[in-house]
Amino acid sequence: MKVENYSRLQIVLHWLVAVLLVGSYLSSDAMKDGWRAFLRGQEYASTGVQAHVIFGITILTLLAVRLILRYWQGVPDAPVGGSPLLARAAGAMHWALYAVLILIPVSGMLAWFGEIRDAGDVHEVLFNVLIALVAMHTAAALFHHYVLRDGLLRRMIRFS
Repeated sequence: MKVENYSRLQIVLHWLVAVLLVGSYLSSDAMKDGWRAFLRGQEYASTGVQAHVIFGITILTLLAVRLILRYWQGVPDAPVGGSPLLARAAGAMHWALYAVLILIPVSGMLAWFGEIRDAGDVHEVLFNVLIALVAMHTAAALFHHYVLRDGLLRRMIRFS
């Protein structure tokens, strides 16, 4: 399916997941403290722990909706006249982001609800990978906007 811009819902989900990731990051210290207390058999419930779990489950749910919308509604093609290499790199970057955004909450749930210690370690590593991917994604969007001036960034900030 050929589309010019992302749909209103795709854009809202993109930015909502970004905001929830900030909330998840801000609650991560409380979750680490809760995890350590849990492993020692101590009281671990806190608002920060609950928030972190809710952020993760919500991110996973919204990402599932986003992927369904991507399949049903499609996504815009790479900018006209752009480099085929950049287009392939962008595609790989998007799928890497989706994969990590799925694996982070899954590993977190396996650690927390499944009591799998190694899954908690994987969860932390994946979040660091996500930070690197988000930084590259942001840098690429800004490069397209300010250097290439190809209108790519406008597709994610303007409703169609």
